[in-house]
Amino acid sequence: MKHRALIGWAPLLALFATACGGNDRERYPMTVYDPKSDFAKTLLDLQNLTLYLGVGVGLLVFGLMAYISLRFRHRPDQPDPDQVHGNTRLELAWTLFPAVILAIIAVPTVQTIFETQRQPPPNALTIDVVGWQWWFEFKYPINGGQDTVITANEVHIPAGQPIHFRMTGGDVIHNFWVPQMGGKRYLIPNHFNSIQFTTNEPGVYLGQCAEFCGPSHALMKMRLIVHTPEGYARWIRNEARPAVEPMDSAILIGQQKVTQGACAGCHIIKGTQMVGRSGPDLTHFAQRRTLAAGILENNAHNLAAWLRNPPAIKPGSRMPNLGLSEQDLGYIVAYLQTLE
Repeated sequence: MKHRALIGWAPLLALFATACGGNDRERYPMTVYDPKSDFAKTLLDLQNLTLYLGVGVGLLVFGLMAYISLRFRHRPDQPDPDQVHGNTRLELAWTLFPAVILAIIAVPTVQTIFETQRQPPPNALTIDVVGWQWWFEFKYPINGGQDTVITANEVHIPAGQPIHFRMTGGDVIHNFWVPQMGGKRYLIPNHFNSIQFTTNEPGVYLGQCAEFCGPSHALMKMRLIVHTPEGYARWIRNEARPAVEPMDSAILIGQQKVTQGACAGCHIIKGTQMVGRSGPDLTHFAQRRTLAAGILENNAHNLAAWLRNPPAIKPGSRMPNLGLSEQDLGYIVAYLQTLE
């Protein structure tokens, strides 16, 4: 009998064991349980409060149910118990007790709502975020708002400075989410939402569109890169410069094919005649860690595969198969890899 009982408990014990091994923060980097900003920590504290209260209530309720079921179970040799219709003390207890718990949860919840919706401080770095099918665009005002640095699918911020993301949608509704930096925010066309936080931990953090937005929704990823203040200053200075003119003849051919071909209809490269705005800014494309909205590492092999047939990698992609020859593909890849 004991062996049968152990066998019955084995699946449940195995389920708990699966959560006990390995470094889950490395295996699952998109986790809210490793907060890296003040905003994310505030949300996690509120979640933990409700979790602990919920677990406590659950243990109490199920414990009482188990006790009552065993203590007062039916026995053949005993008469039926007296039938009771109502108990004022019990009814007051199970009404007031949940009300107190809800009040305990309500106070920090309201405080958190107001705290996360406050106005950004004067020293906050404001970055505009636009969601497109299926990529993120980030705009940084520089030189007192006289110019703008634009990046795609990688947002760079300095550690220790308040960050204010001002967000909207460019076509359909999207959702901006970097779990380790805080909660989700909708990106809605013709409407602005915002999120603000401060992080003191340099590193690379993963993000994702969290609202279904079409065939390639699951392939709409991004990176949030936190620099030291000095590192961020160097990065923004480099991004503000126009693309460097190539000197190599083969790369010059690639530049001509990009700036005078179909690419110019959708993309922009500062310092060239390209002024397209429906696709990502390519001015410093080679500096990016990924391409195709975070789904491929940015290297020559992956770039060639992407240019060869974008819809095969990202279904529904607005970038069509341009029918490039392998020779032209080589020229274009060589040029794009110089855009640092």
